[in-house]
Amino acid sequence: MKKLITSALPYVNNLPHLGNIVGCVLSADVYTRFCKKRGQKAIHICGTDEYGTATEMTAIEQNLHPKEIVDKNSVIHKNIYDWFEIHFDHFGRTTDDDHVIFTQKIFKEIYRENYFEEKTSEQYFCLKCELFLADRYLLGTCPSCSSERARGDQCDDCGYLVKALELKLPKCSICKEEPVIRKTKHLYLRLDLLKPQIKKFIEEKSESWSDNAKAIANHWINLDLHSRSMTRDLKYRWGVGVPVEGFEDKVLYVWFDAPIGYLTFTKKCLKEEYDSFVDDCVWYQFMGKDNVPFHSIIFPGML
Repeated sequence: MKKLITSALPYVNNLPHLGNIVGCVLSADVYTRFCKKRGQKAIHICGTDEYGTATEMTAIEQNLHPKEIVDKNSVIHKNIYDWFEIHFDHFGRTTDDDHVIFTQKIFKEIYRENYFEEKTSEQYFCLKCELFLADRYLLGTCPSCSSERARGDQCDDCGYLVKALELKLPKCSICKEEPVIRKTKHLYLRLDLLKPQIKKFIEEKSESWSDNAKAIANHWINLDLHSRSMTRDLKYRWGVGVPVEGFEDKVLYVWFDAPIGYLTFTKKCLKEEYDSFVDDCVWYQFMGKDNVPFHSIIFPGML
């Protein structure tokens, strides 16, 4: 049996912590070694998640460009994993050109199938910082659990996938000022249209998932899924460019491009053996619980 074993890609806006190592990297390494000891064809894939608001915010705080942050921290991440003697068959970076090209290819395929819709929506805008507050740029109180640590896209305390305008007491995470509302245009993934396929995926694949993963996935699929923005306005445009006319000033949402890294890194690892391997393998994913909604709902919907 062929096995593709992946660890959730760590952000490189800061240094690795024990949660990165114990939660998804060390456990995947142990399982890969176990499989190989039994003579099974298994590969362990990981890499650094380098785009998005988390990196931009760190760059702003340190008065650096995001590329300077990721170039430095990606090396530190890999060195720490090497110190722990964690082995990867391939360790990639989402800023690599081949990842960007493959991500845009998948985006265009979804776009051609009419699973994206263009919407002009209201979003929070910081007058002091002069930018739209996407994802981690926005902080507030979660509308689901009342945690005061919710971000503009997710509450880590309860796992709720936040719609930014739902946040109570919103504030800019940089200057802490209260934002105003302005209109901006984005492309939304039609999760509402994709719900039957996503539900079928969960029903067919979740038997071997952890109880926690199954509970989270079933909770989300039983809700009314709505279209979700997959493009962003970012200060440095630090992300994969949107390959659609009229959206040249936008970048893709980091949770669109990051999971595709599993595929681009595997492709780079296996080269000409990639197609035959992925067509006949079982995929084992190791991640923290806060990653489950993205991996069980949005990512399968994209594929």
